Amino acid sequence: MSEMQDGALYYGDCLDWMQEWLPDARESVDLIYLDPPFNSNANYNILFGKGNGVSAQMRGFTDTWKWSEAAAERVASIEKATANPIHDATVAFRQLLGESGMLAYLTYMGERLAVMRDLLKPTGSIYLHCDPTASHYLKTLMDSIFGGKHFRNEIAWCYTGPSSPNMMQYPRKHDYILFYTNNSTRDWTWNQPRIPHDPSLRLRGDWGEDAEAERKAYLARGKPLESWWVDIIPLMRNTKERLGYPTQKPLKLLERIIAASSNPGDLVLDPFCGCGTTIVAAHNLDRRWPGIDISPVAIDLINTQRLRPLGIETRTHGIPQDLAGARRLAADQPFNFEEWAVTRIDGLVPNEHKVGDSGIDGRGKVLAHPDTHDSDLVLAQATGARGFSLGKFRDFLHVVERERAAAGVYITLDRGGSDTALAEARAKGEIIVGASSYPRVQVWSIADYFDGRFPQLPTLADPYTGKPVEPRIL
Repeated sequence: MSEMQDGALYYGDCLDWMQEWLPDARESVDLIYLDPPFNSNANYNILFGKGNGVSAQMRGFTDTWKWSEAAAERVASIEKATANPIHDATVAFRQLLGESGMLAYLTYMGERLAVMRDLLKPTGSIYLHCDPTASHYLKTLMDSIFGGKHFRNEIAWCYTGPSSPNMMQYPRKHDYILFYTNNSTRDWTWNQPRIPHDPSLRLRGDWGEDAEAERKAYLARGKPLESWWVDIIPLMRNTKERLGYPTQKPLKLLERIIAASSNPGDLVLDPFCGCGTTIVAAHNLDRRWPGIDISPVAIDLINTQRLRPLGIETRTHGIPQDLAGARRLAADQPFNFEEWAVTRIDGLVPNEHKVGDSGIDGRGKVLAHPDTHDSDLVLAQATGARGFSLGKFRDFLHVVERERAAAGVYITLDRGGSDTALAEARAKGEIIVGASSYPRVQVWSIADYFDGRFPQLPTLADPYTGKPVEPRIL
C-alpha cells in the first residue's frame, strides 16, 4: 500500500491512487481543487504539423467522451451497488441521458468524487472547475455525493477574448467553479477574500467628525468577494506565465481559492493537476500538496517547468525509475507504458488514440524542414513486449512510408533487434537537415534511456511552444 506523501507527484489514474491511500488517508485533506476534462466534445490538442493531409496532434488530453464497453461495465456495476453514493444519480442520469457520452463522463467523475469525499476532512472544502456543458449535471452529482446542504457557491469566472463572428449564439466567456464543503455546520475553513472598493465610492449618512477617516478605513478593508469573478483574466498567448499547456489556469485564480479555503500548513490535493498551477499556488502560500495526473507529459512539465525553477526536487510515483520499474509498467499498464516511453524523447508526444492508432504511438515535428523530405513529421511506435518482433518492426516501417514521415523511432523495452531489422532500418536511408544527417529509422530502447543514450534526431519543435527542443545525442 502506498501512502499519500506531501510534495509528491503521482502518475496514473487519480482513482487508483486515491483508493490506494485509503483508509490511512481518510479525512486528511483540507482542500481539493480539480479541473478535470470537461465533457465539451472538444479535443484540447495543439496542432504542431500536418503531413499528407494527416494532422499530427499533441494529446494534452482528449476531452471527448463516448459510450464504450468500459462505460457500460461501470454503469452496470454502480446500478447494482445500491449503497454507492452515486447509485441514485446514475439511475436517474441513465433514464434521462440514455447510453451516451455524457453518462460515461458523469459516472467516471462520480467514482472519483466519491473517493475525494472520503479523503476530505470534515472541515474541508472542494472546488470543481467545469464549463456550462456539464455544470448542471455535475452539480446534481455533487449534491448526491456531498449533500445539497453542503453546496456553498456556483462561482462564475468571467473573461473576454476573441470570438467567431458566425457562431449564431452568444459567445461563451465564463467557466463555473462549484464550491462545496464537507459539512453544513459552519465550521469549515474560511478566510474571507476581499477586493478593492470602487475608489469613487461615496458613503452616505452623517458620520460625524471622523467620517473621512472611517471612509478611508472602510475602503482599505475592501469589499467581500462575490461569486462573480471578473478581475482575473485568462492566460493569453503572450502571457509570461503561459506554458502552452491546454486548459492552463491563471496562478491568481488558484491562489485565491487556496487562500480562501485553507490555512498555512494545510494539505491541498489536485487529482487532475495538469501543468501544476495548483501545486505552485500551494507552494507560494505555504501549503502542503500532492498532485496526480494521468499524463506523463504533464508530470514531466511540472518537474521541468514548474518545480525545477523553484529549486524543488520532488518524489514522483508511478513513473519508472529504472528498467525493472519500466518492465512492471509495461506488464501492468501497457498503454501507460507506451505513452511514457514516447515522452522519454523530448519533442515527441503521445498519440491521441490508444486502440486503433494506425501503428502510431507518438508524433513530433522537426523544427527546420529537412532538405531530403517533404514532411516534418517524426513518428514513434513503442512496445513493452519482451523480445524483439521483426513482424511488428516491419509494420512500423510500413507506417513510416504510409505517412511519408521524415523519421521514425521504434521503441522497445530491452535493448536489441535482429541483424535483419537493423539492416532494414539502415536501408531507409538518412534525413539531412542543414549540414547534418540522421538515420531515418532507428531502433531505440528504454534500456538505452536508463543508460543515458538517446536517438540521433534533428532538433524538434516543442509541442507546447513551437520553440526548439535541444536533441540529446548518443
